[in-house]
Amino acid sequence: MADADGEAREAPKAEEKPQIEPLRLPTPEEIRGQDIWNNCAVRSVVSGIMGGGLGLFMGLFLGALDNPIMQDEMSTKQQFIYTAKQMGRRSYSSAKAFAVMGFVFSAAECVIEKARAKHDTTNTVVAGCVTGGAISARELEGGLWYNGKVAYLRPGRPGFESWKQSF
Repeated sequence: MADADGEAREAPKAEEKPQIEPLRLPTPEEIRGQDIWNNCAVRSVVSGIMGGGLGLFMGLFLGALDNPIMQDEMSTKQQFIYTAKQMGRRSYSSAKAFAVMGFVFSAAECVIEKARAKHDTTNTVVAGCVTGGAISARELEGGLWYNGKVAYLRPGRPGFESWKQSF
């Protein structure tokens, strides 16, 4: 075959084998980073902080959507102040809730994963049940123990688990 310049070139081969990259071992820094991240305390704290950040932004967004009840009687300045206060309250509340949820879920999943020595969806399901139970137990009057018996944990556990699994 000839090029546009008139020089001869080879015809492309019909079957070219893809290049296989050699196996690369992790560097000592990468191994140290993995060891740090595999620590349940570190993973839980980071998840709690990230959950708090997510809750903060969700609270800002949802707080901005609240309309004052007496909107017609309020001036623009009063409406602005009301909305800013509502955004602050919602942000704090959502940040706290999401931080606790992220911390408890991550801690439960990590501990279960280490105990079972497996990395599969069962760990996630059980951690979701633990998180839902912990969140709904917080809402009980007498805590987990009510009149000397273990209290029913309401729809918190299955509700949280089904919501989490939908993602």
